[in-house]
Amino acid sequence: MTGDELRKLLEPAIERLGYEVSDLEARLGGKDGLVRIFIDHPDGIALEDCEKVSRAVSALLDVEDPLPGQYNLEVSSPGLDRKLTKVEHFQRFEGETVKVQMRFPVLGRKRFRGTLVSSDDENIVVEVDGESHELPIATIDTARLVR
Repeated sequence: MTGDELRKLLEPAIERLGYEVSDLEARLGGKDGLVRIFIDHPDGIALEDCEKVSRAVSALLDVEDPLPGQYNLEVSSPGLDRKLTKVEHFQRFEGETVKVQMRFPVLGRKRFRGTLVSSDDENIVVEVDGESHELPIATIDTARLVR
């Protein structure tokens, strides 16, 4: 099962509990498997929220049994340097400082650190040292808030 397939399985159950899946990481197979889920909520995330989601996801994974081998399940908040993985994340954090790593160079560079000026379904605009750079979302390797 891929990380995307796992996300499709788990996300509806997590959303029914009132949380957003901010990010999901899966390293499966062998003895050191890991499923790490980052959840978010407009009121923030407390330890009790992580426990609640962990219990629900654990039960769902026990019933569905979609994962080979052993794995550890971790549920956490996205933290201050949260990853931006969805168009909605970019839109929510416009005006904030971001660090973006591109898969391919844009205008000769792959790293951008500056203010997230705007975003739409296809691109974000990051202002670095007074210069605006339009970056295609599809070719972003990682994007994080800088706090």
